[in-house]
Amino acid sequence: MRPVFREHPIPTADSKPYIVANGPDGAIWFCEAGPGQIGRLDPTSGVITEFALPNPACAPIGIVAGADGALWFTESRGHKVGRLTTAGELTEFDLPTPEAGPNGIVLGPDGNVWFAEHVAGKVACITPGGAVTEFGGFGPGARPLAPTATADFVWFSDSVASRVARIAMDGTITEFATPRPGTGPRAIIPGPDGNIWFVLAEGNAIVRMTPDGVMREFPLPTPNASPRGITVAHGNEIWFTQNLVNTIGRMSLKGEMLGEFPVPTPGSGPRAMLTAPDGRLFFSQHDSGSIGEIAWTT
Repeated sequence: MRPVFREHPIPTADSKPYIVANGPDGAIWFCEAGPGQIGRLDPTSGVITEFALPNPACAPIGIVAGADGALWFTESRGHKVGRLTTAGELTEFDLPTPEAGPNGIVLGPDGNVWFAEHVAGKVACITPGGAVTEFGGFGPGARPLAPTATADFVWFSDSVASRVARIAMDGTITEFATPRPGTGPRAIIPGPDGNIWFVLAEGNAIVRMTPDGVMREFPLPTPNASPRGITVAHGNEIWFTQNLVNTIGRMSLKGEMLGEFPVPTPGSGPRAMLTAPDGRLFFSQHDSGSIGEIAWTT
């Protein structure tokens, strides 16, 4: 099979899409950090619907489907967490820490939504009813970023301190340093092999980490590729965006590069990535203001 690209331009100019999420309605939902909007892409028709937020400067970044059937998102400059139903009904929740800088967000194994408070150096969870609990206790200089979840833990990357941390549902935190400082771990996912996989945006590598924190780096062949988003496709392959070289990478679970594929629009700045239930891949094109799609042909 070979990838076939399709691009879906976002109606609002300078939209700066970032995190993308599978919605409970079968649509692809995404944050528009530029105009302060939430977008919805119908993967069948390609139609994009946008929902404006009260504060255009709130810079939504992370978004995820909650256990309650709504979309939950972070406002990184508005310092709130929002809840948006598929019908467009919005509720916003203030955070206990002012200027917390909420960023990535994920549905935790406890049914609550967990998110990084990047500026505050904390992580937090919010119940479906809107009650927020914050957790500190990270190492010096911590700036949690992108979260993912496994059966017992929520995992966060720390792009500034070059660490990966896991937090149990009782708030117990364990941190693991990356092999090289200053490598900028970002997007992180559980792999089909039982390991944790994440990108090193500044380290130009993909990392495989055991649940106990043993890491192995797989350097990327293209210099300064700046990997950002990561997902699992075809059940046993790691796919990732390469932001600065405008390509999508493909890797085996053994760390072997299986290909690099150019995004059609030059300089599109591919960022976050996900796999849809039907196997198609979707990714945000932050710099060109589109949502990219990869389907397959023989």
